[in-house]
Amino acid sequence: MKKIVVTLLSLVLIGVMVLSACTPAPAATTVPEVEEPEAPVAEKYKIGILAPAVTHGWVAAVAYNAEQRAKELADEVEYQLYTSTNAEEMTAQLDDLLTWGAQAIVAFPQWEGMEVPIQAAIDKGIVVVNFDISINADGVYRLSGDNKDMGVQGAHYIVDKIGTEGTVIMLEVPTSGSVSELRKAGFVETLAEIAPDMEVISYATQFTREDGLVDMADILTSHDKIDAVYSMDDETSIGALQAIREANRTDIKVITGGGGMQEYFRMMPENEDIWIQSALYSPAMVRDAFDMALSILKGETVEEVVIIPTTLVDRDNYQDFLDENSPY
Repeated sequence: MKKIVVTLLSLVLIGVMVLSACTPAPAATTVPEVEEPEAPVAEKYKIGILAPAVTHGWVAAVAYNAEQRAKELADEVEYQLYTSTNAEEMTAQLDDLLTWGAQAIVAFPQWEGMEVPIQAAIDKGIVVVNFDISINADGVYRLSGDNKDMGVQGAHYIVDKIGTEGTVIMLEVPTSGSVSELRKAGFVETLAEIAPDMEVISYATQFTREDGLVDMADILTSHDKIDAVYSMDDETSIGALQAIREANRTDIKVITGGGGMQEYFRMMPENEDIWIQSALYSPAMVRDAFDMALSILKGETVEEVVIIPTTLVDRDNYQDFLDENSPY
């Protein structure tokens, strides 16, 4: 009997072992991978740039500096740059920027006739920051040099060099709008105060060295004695200086300028018989105009008009303003 019981127990144990071997192990639990959500792409501000086509180096440097600043802010800004040759072309480009979805526009409207299209853009909620030029539009922001003070400083400089009497040729550029108007007003009003006996003869020209050369050559044939030239732009002054040299004139003791052109700076110590002056008006200021537009879009408070003070450059301090990396 015991033998039978042992045998049965053995069989039971063998069966249990067989069943255990045949029973599959429970499947491992697979935890599904959870994909992390992608970080949202920050929306960039859209800023358009409107600049004149290149008429001389200063204008070229304005477009260059504006675009460089836009590239430096590429993480925050999308931009489009247009250059134009007249008000009609710039107006069409302004419309293109609105279609593109520009939220702000940095404009350098060098011609008359931009008041209406810029006002229309502002009325649509577009931020407009004018660089350099003052126009009659409600709600426009502006950043520029002190055009009127350039004229004031030019008058003081000439009187300091030649005294309160003499003949001064004023090379104005009526087609440049407020730029020429303000520089002329500062010059004429200041001379009336500090040198009322000074004779001022006005000639219309352009902000190019070619026009400065041609117009100054004509002026020199009409006037035997000139004491100074009030020029509003470095490019114009370079052309006028060439005409003076070619005519072998030694009566002119002063010529002013404006802009901050490196070539003009380097001419200053080379002409000891004539004082060459420039009222610094750096094209790099447009970077600040671009920053102003971005600040407004971010909701920051900025001044409606920002004026950069005038700095005079001549042979005594020109070395402080030389910049080999300047495109102008």
